[in-house]
Amino acid sequence: MARKILQGTIVKKSGDKTYKVLVERTMIHPKYKKVITVRKHFLVHSDDEHKVGEKVYIVASRRYSKMKHFVIVDANKIEKIRNA
Repeated sequence: MARKILQGTIVKKSGDKTYKVLVERTMIHPKYKKVITVRKHFLVHSDDEHKVGEKVYIVASRRYSKMKHFVIVDANKIEKIRNA
């Protein structure tokens, strides 16, 4: 089964190894056919240090806490995950 891979921007560092990532995607409204931007925030785990405003890839993983079930992954490892 393929793992969910998303790309987003770090909005906030909250806690020791927790980051808040904003994921934006565009879609066409089913009725009005207008292009709209859908924004969603995810709490993400990472052992490495990252800065606010940095573009990152996040991948679904095991649950780290009640709200945290994604992990930040390096751009070089994304191809391995996609091909697996």
